Amino acid sequence: MNLYRREMRAHLKSLLIWIAGIIAMLAAGMGKFTGMEESGAAMNELMADMPKALQAIMGIGELDIGTPIGYYGVLFLYLLLMAAIHASMLGAAIISKEERDKTAEFLLVKPLSRGRLLLCKLLAALTQVLIFNLVMLTGSILVIGSYTEGESSAGAILSLMAGMLLVQLIFLTVGMAIAGAGRHPKRAVAYSAAVMLLTFLLSMAIKISGHIDYMGVFTPFYYVDAAAVIDQGIGAGYALLSLGITAVALVVLFAGYNRRDMR
Repeated sequence: MNLYRREMRAHLKSLLIWIAGIIAMLAAGMGKFTGMEESGAAMNELMADMPKALQAIMGIGELDIGTPIGYYGVLFLYLLLMAAIHASMLGAAIISKEERDKTAEFLLVKPLSRGRLLLCKLLAALTQVLIFNLVMLTGSILVIGSYTEGESSAGAILSLMAGMLLVQLIFLTVGMAIAGAGRHPKRAVAYSAAVMLLTFLLSMAIKISGHIDYMGVFTPFYYVDAAAVIDQGIGAGYALLSLGITAVALVVLFAGYNRRDMR
């Protein structure tokens, strides 16, 4: 557990910066809702007339931006992207930093098996992701609650945050697998960010095209479409697929890390 505490301390400052940034983004984004609310129907018509590409980039889709939860759904796409960036970078960095900083001997001299070492790092990373998600959940409920008049949006927000957590787990474990099983751990953060960005761009392409929905299984961002989640909750198939990808990434991480040489 000493290693767990060490990893928590090592990444605490970064976590606090990310949390401050995303809460500021949430508050600033929702701060513009008042102007939208006054012209809700007209704004919805204007948004509907926009090109599909612009609608996809703005995350509008079928959301009613004249309501607090609908407007939050538009903002959610960018909050989700930020959460995915944080998770992918954390996953890669927490595994590769000793080799990147040429302090791998620090781990090698400890009386810990590689499996136990990975478990401590995984628990620390999961803790940080959960803290990030819980802060987002609390902040979202409080901020959106200030714009609603007696109508609770907590259920919809909870569903969105559950979806965000699934996406975070995917990119966290994929980042860890890239760093742990790859041949170039020092480049793991860049590779993880590239994978995350490619899947995000694919989700945009799917929305813009409207004819390649079958490719949605290849991008976690497609699993958590804000309009669908607010209306129906998270699809069971996508939830199981997310957990399956996470499990496969963990198997790759432990199998690959136990085989390769530490440099």
